Amino acid sequence: MQTPVRTISPERPVVEAATRLRDEGIGSLVVERDGECVGIITESDIVAVTAAEGDTRKLTVADVMATALVTVGPDTELSVAADRLRANGIKKLPVVEDGELVGIVTTTDISRYVPHVTRPEPSTDARPERRRFTRPDTQYEDDDWEFDSYGVADGIDVGDHVRFSKTLSATDVERFAEISGDTNRLHLDEQFAERSRFGRRIVHGTLVSGIISAALARLPGLTIYLSQELSYRGPVDVGERVTAHCEVVEQLREDRFRLSTSVDDGEGNCVVEGDAVVISDPIPEDA
Repeated sequence: MQTPVRTISPERPVVEAATRLRDEGIGSLVVERDGECVGIITESDIVAVTAAEGDTRKLTVADVMATALVTVGPDTELSVAADRLRANGIKKLPVVEDGELVGIVTTTDISRYVPHVTRPEPSTDARPERRRFTRPDTQYEDDDWEFDSYGVADGIDVGDHVRFSKTLSATDVERFAEISGDTNRLHLDEQFAERSRFGRRIVHGTLVSGIISAALARLPGLTIYLSQELSYRGPVDVGERVTAHCEVVEQLREDRFRLSTSVDDGEGNCVVEGDAVVISDPIPEDA
C-alpha cells in the first residue's frame, strides 16, 4: 500500500479536488469527515460530472464522490484485494485498520507483485505457448534501449506483456520541447526550475508516458493505439532511466485489447499508470 493517503473534506469544492489531483500527480482523493472515510473522488468522477454539468464551480466533493466505499485491511491477502477490485470494477482500495485510514492500494501496486490476479480470469481454452522474442517490425533499435517482449509469434493475447527501458537525457528533453512546442521553463531552465515545487528540472510528463508507446511497439504483431488513460504520480529527473510495463489484461473484440500500462523511475517507483486500448493487426506480408 501507499502512505500517506491524500484526503479531502466532502464540503470542499470540486475545483479544489481537481486542482490537487493535477498538482500532486495523483488519481484519487479519499474523502474524510471527522476522521471517518465516507467516499472517494477520482479523475474519472470529475471528468464525468464536467461532461454532464459543464460548470462545476458550485459543486462540492460530496456532490461527485463515490459513497459506496470498498476498503481492505492491511493484512488482507493481495489476491483477495485484487478480486475485490475486479468484482467492483474499481482501481483503488483505501486500507483501513481499526476504523482509521492507513493507506491506499491500486491495481498497479498489486500487479507488480502478482500480475496475474489483476486481469480477468483466463479462458480455459488452450493457448499457444508464449516465448521471449525480438521484434522484426521496428525500424531500428539503440544500444541504450532495453526490452523484453513475451507472447505468441503474431498478434497478441491476454497475458502477453512487454517491458521497455530508456534513459531520458537532456538532449531528449530539449528535442521534445522543440518538436512538441512545450517549452515550459520547468523542463529547460535549471535556475527557474530550482524555484519550483520540484527544486530542479524535470522531464515532460508526456515524454515520460511516451515510453509506453515504445513498449507497445514491441508487442507481437502491428499494434495501433486507440486510447490511453493516464495518471501522473511523480516527477522524473532529467537523465533518469525509466521503464514502461504493458500487459494485455482483456480482449474487447477480435482484434481489440485493453492493457494495463505503467512507467517506473530509476528506483522502481511508479510515476505513470493507466490503461490503454489497442488494435492488433498482423504484420504485413513481406514487410
